Amino acid sequence: MPVHETILELIGNTPLVRLRRVTRGIKATVLAKVETLNPGGSVKDRIAMQIVADAENAGLLQAGGTIVEATAGNTGVGLALVAAIKGYRCIFVMPDKMSEDKIRLLRAYGADVVITPSSVAHDSPDSYTSVAKRLAAETPGGFLANQFYNNSNPDAHYRTTGPEIWEQSDGKVDMFVAGAGTGGTLTGVGRYLKEHNPHCQIVLADPEGSTLSGDHARPYKVEGIGQDYIPGTLDMSVIDRFERVTDKDAFLMARRVTREEGIMMGGSSGTAVVAALRAARELEAGQTCVVLISDTGRNYMTKVFSDDWMKENGFLEATMPTRVADILGLKHGNLPPMVAVQADQPVHQAVQVMREHGISQLPVMKGSELIGSLIESALMNQVFSDISLTGKPVAHVMSEPFPMLDRQAPIEGLYQALSAGSQAVIVTDIDVPIAVLTKMDLINFLAGVR
Repeated sequence: MPVHETILELIGNTPLVRLRRVTRGIKATVLAKVETLNPGGSVKDRIAMQIVADAENAGLLQAGGTIVEATAGNTGVGLALVAAIKGYRCIFVMPDKMSEDKIRLLRAYGADVVITPSSVAHDSPDSYTSVAKRLAAETPGGFLANQFYNNSNPDAHYRTTGPEIWEQSDGKVDMFVAGAGTGGTLTGVGRYLKEHNPHCQIVLADPEGSTLSGDHARPYKVEGIGQDYIPGTLDMSVIDRFERVTDKDAFLMARRVTREEGIMMGGSSGTAVVAALRAARELEAGQTCVVLISDTGRNYMTKVFSDDWMKENGFLEATMPTRVADILGLKHGNLPPMVAVQADQPVHQAVQVMREHGISQLPVMKGSELIGSLIESALMNQVFSDISLTGKPVAHVMSEPFPMLDRQAPIEGLYQALSAGSQAVIVTDIDVPIAVLTKMDLINFLAGVR
């Protein structure tokens, strides 16, 4: 294995991961660019390294200097990471709406953190950008990273993120979706992809309350994206369409992708995924949408992933909707979750299976494909009329297959299927049958029987 000299060598080359569960009903392929796997946990590691390198080359940052920046947290972490290796001091200025997790994280890297009000305009002397400028000017050896107006920001993405996406997708990118705080990611990646495919759609995922998408400026809870002005690092001409997303939709999607796809993300990434799923529905089979996952959800444990905080802010009902998956594992006895018979087995063997497990219905499979069902009452009528059927293959007496329902579906779907007359429902995990649920399973669950 190669040995890396510093953690900075691990920045970039993040993977593309196919989203499989949250994309149901979408013909196109939706891929996530998982920037959470950068060492600092976000896409901002890329620009931090570029900004510092360019400042050193220009003589703007010298040994013993201090990096000052206005940040929502992630750029600060990236800069602190670089500073730790190169021996610089850091001062970061953050709006007061940012999570306590981020503040503690920056201080863990040894940075000084200054908090400013988030309710003021960006040109106010009390805004986090204005305070950062003042501190940089007042600090001996101070260097303002100035991510909102520093061309090193979009350049980092033009040189690294864009080419990575193009190469990893074999040049098959029809749509790119991302949020914009500074706009550097969208600008750099958008320019690169459009140079290689002029028909590639660039979609800005924007919070409600951000003026970037033309909304009226008002407060919102999502961190790190959206603005009430256009940053110098955002090239609006590269954007083909806007998708405006509510805080609630963003946070619920972040939680959903974390639970269903295993990719832990924050609210800004939740915003991007909501926008990507909307826009990708207009693509055809064979086309590809890439959505950028900008930072890890571990920065938001006291917010997005806190049920109490979500409820206090009206983003989560008092009782979370229950999923079919919650019922699995609560069935009584030692019954395996998926008991089935093959279509070519004799009927008498199927009867034996039903007797052994004390069940009145069975799925019928042909290999791994669900093709039918055995139901006690229907089987009794057929065998009573022709006893010789007990020696014939199950395929001769099987009924229609049981309906299928994904494990992430709400239990209302299970209730509707069972109340419509089905004796059982096949639970699937990405179209693979994994369990059988019956009316009694649902009754036991609702009654609190464990």
